[in-house]
Amino acid sequence: MPFKTTRLALLALLAGSATQALADEGQWLPHQIPQLSLQLQQAGIALPAEQLADLTQPPMNAVVGLGYCTASFVSPKGLVLTNHHCAYGAIQFNSHGEHNYLDQGFLAPSQADELSAGPQERLYITEEVRHVSQDVLAGTAQLTDGYQRHQILERNRKALISACEADPNYRCSVRSYHGGLEYYLLRQLVIRDVRLVYAPSESIGAFGGDIDNFEYPRHAGDFAFLRAYVAPDGSPAAYHPDNVPYQNNGHLTISQAGVRAGDGVLVAGYPGRTSRHQLLSELSFAATWQYPTQAQRYQARIDAIEAQTDPAITVAYAATRAGYANRMKKLNGLLDGFRKTDIEGHKQQREIQLTAYLKQSDQTEWLTELRRLIAQDQQQYQAEFYLNNAQSGALLQAASRLYRWAKEQQKPDPQREPGYQERDRQLFVARLARLERRFDPRMDKILWQMDIQAYLNQEQRDPQLDQQLAQLDLDSLYLNTEILSQTQRLAWMARSAAEFEQSRDPLLRMAVALYPGNETRRKANKTRQGELAQARPALMEAMLQWYDSQQRPIYPDANGTLRISYGQVDGYQAADALYKQPFTRLEGLLEKHTGQAPFNAPDKVIAAIQEGRVGHYARADLSQSIERPWYCRFWSCAQADPIPFGSVPVNFLSSADTTGGNSGSPVINGQGQLVGINFDSTYESITKDWYYNPQITRAIHVDIRYILWMMSEVDQAENLLDELTLQ
Repeated sequence: MPFKTTRLALLALLAGSATQALADEGQWLPHQIPQLSLQLQQAGIALPAEQLADLTQPPMNAVVGLGYCTASFVSPKGLVLTNHHCAYGAIQFNSHGEHNYLDQGFLAPSQADELSAGPQERLYITEEVRHVSQDVLAGTAQLTDGYQRHQILERNRKALISACEADPNYRCSVRSYHGGLEYYLLRQLVIRDVRLVYAPSESIGAFGGDIDNFEYPRHAGDFAFLRAYVAPDGSPAAYHPDNVPYQNNGHLTISQAGVRAGDGVLVAGYPGRTSRHQLLSELSFAATWQYPTQAQRYQARIDAIEAQTDPAITVAYAATRAGYANRMKKLNGLLDGFRKTDIEGHKQQREIQLTAYLKQSDQTEWLTELRRLIAQDQQQYQAEFYLNNAQSGALLQAASRLYRWAKEQQKPDPQREPGYQERDRQLFVARLARLERRFDPRMDKILWQMDIQAYLNQEQRDPQLDQQLAQLDLDSLYLNTEILSQTQRLAWMARSAAEFEQSRDPLLRMAVALYPGNETRRKANKTRQGELAQARPALMEAMLQWYDSQQRPIYPDANGTLRISYGQVDGYQAADALYKQPFTRLEGLLEKHTGQAPFNAPDKVIAAIQEGRVGHYARADLSQSIERPWYCRFWSCAQADPIPFGSVPVNFLSSADTTGGNSGSPVINGQGQLVGINFDSTYESITKDWYYNPQITRAIHVDIRYILWMMSEVDQAENLLDELTLQ
């Protein structure tokens, strides 16, 4: 059955039918927004849809990526606002010696005091999104060999990227949509000098810690400010004391009035991955094997890190442990959600209906083929899970990447593997350098040994890896390696493959010995991906036509590219007789405060609440009473007479459709003003990666008024407040 390689007319038709989309569901591509004008108006969004689709106009020209999170420009001087947990690496990078900014927080009194966020930090400004399906798919129509198909697709993508990156200040990528049915080229300006400007202490930024993660009500001040710097001539450059703040074209104005329940909001950012268009067999595999297995490994690693008492290890692995904890809780939430909500039933019913639709037009062959390929891919994933983890030692991974870098240098640059081309050199160096502050050989040995033991407990093993592990002495391995320091690792980037093969370094020898087997598995994986790149797009085309006949939402699964979601500020019914209101208040933070982590708000925050210092950011409708605050019965208050006190909102909920990667995304009101930043989802919402339930799906945001209150009444960040455009 032939399938079409260009379908812009169909896409326009499908996007047009999106006006019948259910509730607030959808992570929409910017160019689809004009077809959603009616929905946006109904949600209370006054901004013209055409303006939202234009990446050169506000608010979209203020939205930037960090590579793993989202941020937004909030001043014309390169100042960006994101989450505290997104800036965690930058804070950790500068937390050493007498300065533990994780505990103390950080505020630069002036631009001269702003600190480098580290050599690996980047800020990505998307300037162009261009449809390139015809170019990527050229030469693949008649191919039946999966490996050849993968190689041609990769060659075509690399050619487009190479032409796009003629200016070295830009980073380009080609992303697939609808399972490879369409491809778009993204062109992003890369800022390589990012600096830490202001971050509250972790006791505010992560108030509630793992206990409150994915929970609500929340009272987290999960925010931080960074700044983009460039060379004096305005060009992107690595960190240098003479660099100057980046002069961005647009920034978000800030609404001091904030939002109220029922207000329409937009969330713009770079959501990571969703799986809403995947098949029932893929959901079942995730629920029964993939997620439980991954969660078990994360928990074991968290336990091992937390068992260490050395402060150096605690600091070095703080970000790693936090990442594990976040992923583990999300996985457990997905599993709980699968049990509580019959998502498999929804998927099964959809697949039955899809199969019936396909039979009508004699198109079932691609569904059968895709199911077969998915089953093969899942079997291989299971076989390689423990094998790959058994090579998880941080220094072994560095050695393996270095040797592969040397092997790839033997080829012309266009023929090298993605990640090992000349365009990747700076990021490759940054990745090696990151080990310097996030690695301790004592901890690495413990974590690696856990993965080795898990592998040895499996029946399916690899003889070459077994041979290497049989002669492995971890203690001597770390004592005798030449790549323990950053300087040594970087020096090996200039070595030839022959020098690796002749080295007596035990880690380098192990990397060389394991390379052939890993390369064989990589080739087999490319073959499977090439086969899937034919079957999945063919099915997706038929599926999208079926969706259109049902007038159902038509948007691609999230894939790390710029998206826009819309929704309303709203609470939800979490359980029988349990309604969760859309806003939390300062009083709630005070009630949770115990003085012990993770509910240990700083004294200055507690004092400001107790003294009733609310500044300009209180909302009278959040007060329980027009009488004095309840806690005046226990503490001395600044004013004794009854007054309309009000309260400062801390966090709030909306029905905007978000997922991982939306952390730090600006939350924008109907007039295009910043009213908060996204940082989490409710526990009941975690399954939205697979299925959006409008009744319970809620994103959690930091209210901009809490951020302004912290800046004004707690940390006296007047220099930054003066820089913001407040309305």
